[in-house]
Amino acid sequence: MVREPLSIADRLRGERLGDLLREARGSRSITDVALQAGISPETLRKIERGRIPTPAFFTVVAVAGVLEMSLDALLAQVSPSEPAAQTTGEAGANTQADGARRAAG
Repeated sequence: MVREPLSIADRLRGERLGDLLREARGSRSITDVALQAGISPETLRKIERGRIPTPAFFTVVAVAGVLEMSLDALLAQVSPSEPAAQTTGEAGANTQADGARRAAG
C-alpha cells in the first residue's frame, strides 16, 4: 500500500499537536513522560517537533493520558476549523473518529 504525501493541513495539524503536547508537558522530563506513555523519548521528541505529524492514534491516547489531557479538547485545539462531528453525505462522511485518526495518524 502506497501512502499518499501529507497535505500542508496535515503537517500544520501535526505541528499544533506537538506544540500542545510540549506545552502540556511543561517542565516534566520528556523521558519520564515518554516512558510513562510506553513510547521512546525520541518518538515523543519527534512528535513535539512536528517531525511525526501523524502519530499513531494509540500513541496520542497514551501521551494525552499521561499529561491528563482530554482527547476531545486536544482534537478541538489541533483541528479548530473542523467541526468534531460533521457529515458530508454517504460517500464522504466525516466523523469525530475520522478527525481523531487524521490528528493522531
